[in-house]
Amino acid sequence: MDNESKITIYPLNKELIEDINKTNDYFKLYGRVVPSLQSGKWSYKEVLFDEVRETRFPDDELDWSQYINRDNKTMFLAYMNNTCIGQIRIIKDWNRFCYIENIATKNQYRGIGVGKLLLNKAEEWAKQRKLIGMSLEAQDDNLGACRFYEKQGFILGGVDTLKQSSNPNIGTTLYWYKLFK
Repeated sequence: MDNESKITIYPLNKELIEDINKTNDYFKLYGRVVPSLQSGKWSYKEVLFDEVRETRFPDDELDWSQYINRDNKTMFLAYMNNTCIGQIRIIKDWNRFCYIENIATKNQYRGIGVGKLLLNKAEEWAKQRKLIGMSLEAQDDNLGACRFYEKQGFILGGVDTLKQSSNPNIGTTLYWYKLFK
């Protein structure tokens, strides 16, 4: 039996709120995406770092009840053997995209299809709402995430060099999109 068949995905409910930040593990930063705009089309090259760093986002502290049984936003949690191993938090954005506010998989469960299953669930949710695609932001120094998004059918649609001005480690915010057919 493959790993994906042992993973169950649930929409957020009151009982699952305590599991939300359990997926917020450290991740490795080992390279940077360097975007380039030519004739209206984005491309990029990868630059590997001399040294690998680890980082972690701070735990989110939101009113999680706002993601329960709502038509315009939700969260899905992935479980294996009663352990929360991943999450995706999404909203119906003004531009008819499903905006992915956060996606995370616990360290020891990366590479077995958790992220792909969560993205599939988000896509299903978005299509039920007749949205035109999915979008998300990633930092240019998170090459692993960017490679994952591209593998899942996302394309680079834009960049912002000022959004993360308060963070000296981040030069560029990258905007990734997956348009539905």
